[in-house]
Amino acid sequence: MNTDEHEHVIEVTDLRRVYGGGFEAVRGISFSVDRGEVFALLGTNGAGKTSTVELLEGLARPADGRVRVLGHDPYAERAAVRPRTGVMLQEGGFPSELTVAETARMWAGCVSGARPEGEALELVGLAGKAGKAGVRVKQLSGGERRRLDLALALLGDPEVLFLDEPTTGLDAEGRRDTWELVRGLRDAGTTVLLTTHYLEEAENLADRLAILHEGRIAATGTPAEVTASQPSRISFELPHGYFVGDLPPLDEIGVCGHEVEGRVVRLRTHELQRTATRLLVWADAAAVELRRLDVRSASLEEAFLGIAREAAEAAGAKEYAA
Repeated sequence: MNTDEHEHVIEVTDLRRVYGGGFEAVRGISFSVDRGEVFALLGTNGAGKTSTVELLEGLARPADGRVRVLGHDPYAERAAVRPRTGVMLQEGGFPSELTVAETARMWAGCVSGARPEGEALELVGLAGKAGKAGVRVKQLSGGERRRLDLALALLGDPEVLFLDEPTTGLDAEGRRDTWELVRGLRDAGTTVLLTTHYLEEAENLADRLAILHEGRIAATGTPAEVTASQPSRISFELPHGYFVGDLPPLDEIGVCGHEVEGRVVRLRTHELQRTATRLLVWADAAAVELRRLDVRSASLEEAFLGIAREAAEAAGAKEYAA
């Protein structure tokens, strides 16, 4: 079958990875990535992100489960997969005495159908006005080394691009430039699998994402779907002479939890529009002003922390019950 007929460019089914001593880093995860999609793997340190990506890249054989990239087993059929993928590791480890241009030229010699080295360096801002092509690798800043890592991953014009913490060490401008580059690659049909500690990055780039916790997927979906699993927040200062009991009954306006600190009230709700509307109608009828009013949906960071906390609590309860 032609691999272009595969709906999913990456397919992972019941994947497990076990290290020496029996440590299970990846514990039976399943997900898929479509062509031309950016998929982010998120998780705290030790959650299993890099262990998973290394299996997708064909660097190791799974302990159990199934991996397919472009319709092939990336470990057993490496020759069929590797020429069509680009890999950006957390640390490139290139010879420090070579210049940027020499490093790109050396790497291009190992890549089938490589694009011109200058073009790859231009894509990441290391050529042209940047004037970094003649600079030795050891003289590059951490952010510039990450740009070089990305340039080398793009040399083969890959159909599938693996990015492991691509913007670590970059300043805000460099991070935004990288985001634009990734969006352009996606729009051109490249499939991107991304790991990152920057939740803003995942929120801006990912079409879908999965949150890993201790080797398992704790949540998956679009960034909007994942954040919707956590309550929105409304906070305000109570008018003088009023108390929480004077507000509309909280359970009747969709509030699922609240805290009071001095005169500041913080409400949590899964029905943000309904709760905010009822609250403002009450304030209008009472002719009072809700000072310091702040209404916002949950962020991906809040969702990430909440999901990780819930997963840890569930695991603890299961262990206690056992």
